[in-house]
Amino acid sequence: MVRYFILAAQNSLAAGILSAFLYSFFPGSGEWRKRIGQGCAAGAALALLVAFLKRTTALINRTRLNACILTAAIIAAVLFFCLYRSFQRKADDSPRRKKTGRLLFLTAAFLEAALLFYALPDIFLYPAEFVLAGQSIVSTEFLFKFIGFAAGFLLSALVSLGIFKSASALGEKTARVFLFAALAVNMLNQLTVIVQFLLARRIIPMNRHLFSVIVIAVNNSIVFLYVLIAAAALVPLVLFVKYFSPRLEYKNPAELRKLKAGIRRNRRWAFTAVLGCVSLVLSFTVLRAWNERGVVLSPAEPMTVADGEIRIPITQVDDGHLHRFAWNASDGTEVRFIVIKKSAAAYGVGLDACDICGNTGYYERKDEVICRLCDVVMNKSTIGFKGGCNPVPLAYSVRDGGMIVQLSSLENEKGRFK
Repeated sequence: MVRYFILAAQNSLAAGILSAFLYSFFPGSGEWRKRIGQGCAAGAALALLVAFLKRTTALINRTRLNACILTAAIIAAVLFFCLYRSFQRKADDSPRRKKTGRLLFLTAAFLEAALLFYALPDIFLYPAEFVLAGQSIVSTEFLFKFIGFAAGFLLSALVSLGIFKSASALGEKTARVFLFAALAVNMLNQLTVIVQFLLARRIIPMNRHLFSVIVIAVNNSIVFLYVLIAAAALVPLVLFVKYFSPRLEYKNPAELRKLKAGIRRNRRWAFTAVLGCVSLVLSFTVLRAWNERGVVLSPAEPMTVADGEIRIPITQVDDGHLHRFAWNASDGTEVRFIVIKKSAAAYGVGLDACDICGNTGYYERKDEVICRLCDVVMNKSTIGFKGGCNPVPLAYSVRDGGMIVQLSSLENEKGRFK
C-alpha cells in the first residue's frame, strides 16, 4: 500500500506541477486552456496506448522511447521560450503577433502532451501488478494496493490543482517566472536521462568527466523533483504575502464581499498546496525510509544431512508457517531454502530466492509470505511453481515421515547466492 502510494505520487507529481504552471500561464485566455487541454488529452491517450502495448507485446523499447519523448519535450520547451519572447515583442493585434500566438499555443499543447506521454505509462501499468498469478481481484491485498495507488495519485493531483489556483491568482508575470524556472529544472533532469541513454549506446563518445556527472545526476534524480516541489510551494507562499494586506478597489459593498470571498478561496487553495507539498516531501523521505526498513530473516532451523541428502521431519514443518533452512555448498556458499505447508497434503518448497529479486529472501508477516525486496505478497498455493516473484522451485520427496531434499539440487543452485 505504502509502496504504491509513493510510486504513484512521485511519478505523477512533476508532470502535474508543470501542467499547473502551463494552465495558469494565460489566466484569461479560453483558447490557451483549450489548447493545453487538447495536449493533455493527446498525451494521456498516447500513454495509455504505450502502456497497453508494453503489457501485451514486446514492441515497446521503453528506454529508447523515453529518450525520444524527452528530446521532443526539450525542443518544445526551447521553442516555447523563443516564441513567447517573440510574441511579447510584437505589437498588439498585429497579424504577425497573432500568427506567433497560434504557434505558441500549439507548442505549449505539444509540450503538455510530451510531459504526460512520458509520465503516465508507468502510472497506467501499476494496477497490473496488484494481482498475482492465482489470486482473486476480490481480496484485501488488492484493495490496500489500490487505495495506496489512488491516494498517491489524488494527492499529487490535489497539489497540482492548488498550484494552478494559486498561480492563476498571482497573474501572468509572476506565473511566467515560475513556469520558466520549473521548465528549466525539468529540462536539466530530462537532459541527464538523454545523455545517459546516448552514453550507454555509445552514440556519443565515453568521457570520464561527463560520465561522472551523469552518474551523480541519475543517482540523485529525486533532487530535481524536490526543486520542483520547492518552486511549487513558493507560489502559495507568494500569494500569502500578496494577501497579507491587500489593497482592494471596489465600487459597492457587494463587490467588496465578492473580492473578500475570492481572497478566502485563494488562501484555502494556497494552504492546500503548501500542506500537500509538505506531505509529499515527508512521504518521499520519512515514509519511504519507514517502508524500506530492513527486515531480518529468521534463523535457519536444524536439519539432518547424510548420504547426499537433507532430511527434515514432517512434524517440524507441519504447522503452516514458513521454515528456513541453510546448507553450505562445496565452495562455502550458503544456500538457503524455505518450506511451508500449503494444504493438508501439499508443501511449498523453494529456494530462498527468486528469478526477479535474487537472493534477498522471504519472510512471514501476519500469516503471509512476503518478498523482502519488493514487498510482494506470495500466493501460498503457487509456492513451489515457477513464475513472477515466487521462490525458485526445489525438488523434494517425502519418505518415512521425513521430507527429503537432494544436496545435488542445492549444489546446482549455489550460483544464485553468491
